[in-house]
Amino acid sequence: MFTTPLFFIKKTAFFSTVIGAFLCMLSFTSTASTSLDRVIAVVDDGIILETQLKERIAYITQDFIKRGAALPPSYIMREQVIERLILESLQLQLADRGGLGIENSALNQTLGRIAQQNKMSLIQFQQYLKKSGESYEFVREQVRKEMLINQVRQQFVGRRVKISEQDVKNFIASEQGKLALEEEYRLSHILLPIPQQASKGEIKKLQKQADKWVSQLQHGEDFPQLAARISKGQHALEGGDIGWRKAPQLPTLFADTVINMKKGDVSPPIRSASGFHIIKLTDIRGSSVVMVKQTRVRHILVKPNEIRSGSEANALIKKISQNISSGTKTFEEMARLYSDDPSSAHNGGELDWVSPGTLVPEFEKTMEQLKTGVLSAPFLTQYGWHILEVLERRSEDKGPAFRENQAKMALQKRRYEEELQRWLREIRQEAYVDIKAV
Repeated sequence: MFTTPLFFIKKTAFFSTVIGAFLCMLSFTSTASTSLDRVIAVVDDGIILETQLKERIAYITQDFIKRGAALPPSYIMREQVIERLILESLQLQLADRGGLGIENSALNQTLGRIAQQNKMSLIQFQQYLKKSGESYEFVREQVRKEMLINQVRQQFVGRRVKISEQDVKNFIASEQGKLALEEEYRLSHILLPIPQQASKGEIKKLQKQADKWVSQLQHGEDFPQLAARISKGQHALEGGDIGWRKAPQLPTLFADTVINMKKGDVSPPIRSASGFHIIKLTDIRGSSVVMVKQTRVRHILVKPNEIRSGSEANALIKKISQNISSGTKTFEEMARLYSDDPSSAHNGGELDWVSPGTLVPEFEKTMEQLKTGVLSAPFLTQYGWHILEVLERRSEDKGPAFRENQAKMALQKRRYEEELQRWLREIRQEAYVDIKAV
């Protein structure tokens, strides 16, 4: 993350009034000239334009339509969107004052992940947006702004969230904590319905067919493909996947069977009034024993900043990599001299043991693909340019630590949201905002 301090500069009332008066005049004159856009609001050093408001309303309206949700009255929509744009403007101005920025390469990676999550390539994603009547440029700009805003929030809000060991222990011991941390099951389901007024012979024949499918599944048949082909359940097109459920949320019909199954097990056919059900326990989490593959890794981070451009950061990480590869310098020396990660630089770049899901996707992907003792090629994440080396791998039972980490994450998420809302109110109250008549 960027460590450059951001300074919230409060404007004097006189200075803000002068800006407001000037922009009000600009807004007035724009009604006589189509070449100028109308100012909707003055927000500290920034302005919100009519075109921005219309674009955002159109984008949100499209989202409502896609979800089949009822649109609020137009005046309420307009007020809410203006308020959202005001808060965005304040946060983006903080990012600008702090010298924060998003490299095109990092932005492209994020857009690529969004496309991948929707099972598309980036080009297919662009084509999809075009066919849907949406602008890729607009979506790209929104993602860039969201990334910047996230950086600002991490600096201002993230540092306000403090979770103590006692907080974690209290949460785990509470009823709310027990409910949040109890085991969850991910199930896949196939339904073979019994026809109405089916004879005993037909039911017996269907039972044999269900037994046959279970046998095939237990011997390696692909469950999602089979579910999509034969199941009449509502999740058939998703390969039978009904998602994560806690024990109390399991269908009563399955509950007793599931809690006695192991990960990967396929149940015998379960008979109900609607038919025969076949279930597979795809995954389980939150159990007392959690075997986790861990990696001991070290890295060097070089970040762009106010005096170092993205291309200069790239050139520096390449030079560092060459020095290490040639044996001119050691990894530890280069980390202590150049790494912009203060938490690991003093330790020669070592991050100690890392569990899956704790680092950004680009870092974890490179780490997982790398052999032990091999220096990676330079790669980019949202924080800057990295090189890394895997020192060792192991598997460890992280059950107790896993539950503590889950509790800490749950508390952090809750308190982050609370602090975020508090912080947004603060910056809104301290800002100069002049909303024009609309």
